[in-house]
Amino acid sequence: MIGDATILSSNARLVEVILFLENEPVGTDKLGKLTGMEEQVLLKALKELQDYWEAHMHGLHLVEDKGTYCFLPATDLHDRLRDCYGRKVDRRLSKAALETLSIIAYSQPVTRRDVENIRGVASDNIVRLLREREYIKVVGRKDVPGHPCLYGTTKKFLFEFNLPSISALPKLSEIDRARFTNDEELYDAN
Repeated sequence: MIGDATILSSNARLVEVILFLENEPVGTDKLGKLTGMEEQVLLKALKELQDYWEAHMHGLHLVEDKGTYCFLPATDLHDRLRDCYGRKVDRRLSKAALETLSIIAYSQPVTRRDVENIRGVASDNIVRLLREREYIKVVGRKDVPGHPCLYGTTKKFLFEFNLPSISALPKLSEIDRARFTNDEELYDAN
């Protein structure tokens, strides 16, 4: 220790810089490959990093969601940051865009066609708009003929909607869950 500052281990520092450089959620598999660390050593470094950032009241927190890690703004700063970075969401996204965004958030990864099947209308322009605004991104390709893009939400989406992770989305009722997954059997049963 130097004064009141805790010194991070070299493993924690390496993970920290990789998460900074990747600038998107990174899974433990990828972190292991990039660092050359065994899983237990990596998890210890992640825990050390998480504790360090929280203990020193930094503006960022290390957040874990479904085995991926990234830095997000500290939740106590969301209200102050919303004025500069979050005000465009409420004013500029149409009802159709918000509906499409919510379908993608709850059903991700999801193709444009899946979104259209759930909404019942074409969604090309809205998907393009959401990609331009960086609320969604291509997260892979579906293994079917044509290999359509799979879409998921971004860190910007989480930040502007004040969510620490996608798992913080409000829970859906059975009918809504059936609608968002386009599960006809579940929907018909209700």
